Formats: sequence, C-alpha cells, structure tokens
Amino acid sequence: MSDYAYETDTAPTTGGSQYVTAFFDSRADADAAIDRIVAEGVARDDIRMVEGNDAADTPAAQEDKGFFEALGDFFMPDEDRATYAEGLNRGGYLVSLTTTASNRDRILDILDDEGTVDMDEREESWRAEGWTADSYMEPGAMAGSTGMTGSEPRATGMAEAAPAFTPKGDVVDGTIEVVEEKLRVGKREVDHGRVRVRSYVVETPVEETVTLHDETIHVERNAVDRPLDDSADAFTDRTIEATETAEEAVMSKDARVVEEITLNKDVADRSETVHDTVRHTEVEIDDDRTDRTETTDRTKQKM
Repeated sequence: MSDYAYETDTAPTTGGSQYVTAFFDSRADADAAIDRIVAEGVARDDIRMVEGNDAADTPAAQEDKGFFEALGDFFMPDEDRATYAEGLNRGGYLVSLTTTASNRDRILDILDDEGTVDMDEREESWRAEGWTADSYMEPGAMAGSTGMTGSEPRATGMAEAAPAFTPKGDVVDGTIEVVEEKLRVGKREVDHGRVRVRSYVVETPVEETVTLHDETIHVERNAVDRPLDDSADAFTDRTIEATETAEEAVMSKDARVVEEITLNKDVADRSETVHDTVRHTEVEIDDDRTDRTETTDRTKQKM
C-alpha cells in the first residue's frame, strides 16, 4: 500500500486526476518530499499532511477525534483507511495530493526517494503483533490501536467523516428516522511494480597490441690508410646528417550507439461488476383504530 493512487472524477483535466497518498515515519522525510514536490510546480496549499500522535501543534478541538474518522474525507477503502489510521496512531505522517498524467510518475519517484513506507509490509508486521483493522470499522468502536494506550489521536486539518450506520429507529421529536445506505463505487490505482531505466557510465579497461618502428643512429669511425684521390674538393667543409625517428602509439575513441531502450505501455479497459449489500430501515405502522398493520417497503416503491 505504498504510494496509493486513487482515481477521482472531479478534476477538469482530459485524463482525470489521481489522488496519491504516501506514508512517512518522520516529519523530516515528509517535509523533504513536500519541498521537492513544490519545486516541481505543485502548490503547497494543494498538498495535505496528517500528523501522527507525536505532533505537538494539533488543535485541542480535534484531540477527541480518531484518526480513522479524521481520514473520512480521503476517498479510499476502509481497510486502507484503518491501516493509515494505525500508522498515524503510532506517530507517522500521511502526505496526500492530487496528481495529473504529466507529473504523477515524477511525484511517485520523489516520494520513493524520500523514504515512503511500504504500508503492505508495515501492516503485515502489525498483524503479526496481533493488530487487526476490525476495531476501527466496528460501529461505535474508538478509533485507535488495539495495542496502543496513552495519548489521544490527533489530526491536522481533516474534516470529520459521517458516523457508522447504526439503524436504531430512535424517536426524535416525535418522528422515526428512516435510514438508507447508498453504495458509492470509485476506483483506485494500485502499483503492481514499476520499471525504471537509468543510464550510467562504466569505465572498462581495454588493451590493444601495436607494432612500433624505432630508428637509432650510430656514429662509426673506422681507421683507414689509402692514397687520396685527385679531388678538387678534398679540403672543403662538408656536413652529413641523419634523423633518428621512433613511432609511438596514438589513441582515439569513437562513440557509437549500439542499443536503444524505450518504455511502452499497453493500455486496455475492462469492466468489473462489484457486489455488496446496502441496508435501510423499514417502517411498520400498527393502527389500533382500524386493526390493521401497514408496512412500508421502500425497495418495492423504487421498482
């Protein structure tokens, strides 16, 4: 559950928007990620951060509100919300923002680089300790860890979610409230693994053997005794010379492209039918005056 991207339909962009959430163990890592995201052109006001139990500047009015309820306006499944709530209860930090198709991958890279927690692994370790998400989602349960005691949960700037569905049929001002659940179906994008291609320079020692030609000059003096020929220029100045040469190796390198690597995506749409149940309350009216019982079936009224 690291770097979850929840797709929403509210942004007026062509490709829609995706709500990205990431969890950090320290405030420094969360702040560093936010600073880098802001440097990418995202407005700081568009980035939300929920602080865990070690936050010192949480408004007192929110101290009695559980993290599970504080995350109610985050569009995510209750199971994920319970896991994030447990992480906040243990002192973590939740960062969320809306991304677009153009900056989503870059923002995910930044979140990973700054130490995003893999919440799937973290949840598995908590479950090994005996923690379960059921306590967060049971009606009337306190939003807190089953294994945590002490300070009350605190959150920053979160709107309170609607209470759990508890149809009791209580009488309020002489009326009975008829309650009905509505199913809300959304979409979330879960990373199945990312492919990152990075090029870097590697120096490899190479060697070649080349034959070089060297010339060396030697001065030889030989003693002779012979008559001088009748030559007119025998006693004139003369000079002879020779040039000594040697070959040396000269290296040059030629860079050539030997392979091209590209990343392509195959995109396909599929339809999936989700199944669940919704609850509602019915009203049964006993009228002693007419000795009749009337039951209001809202399901049939809608058909």
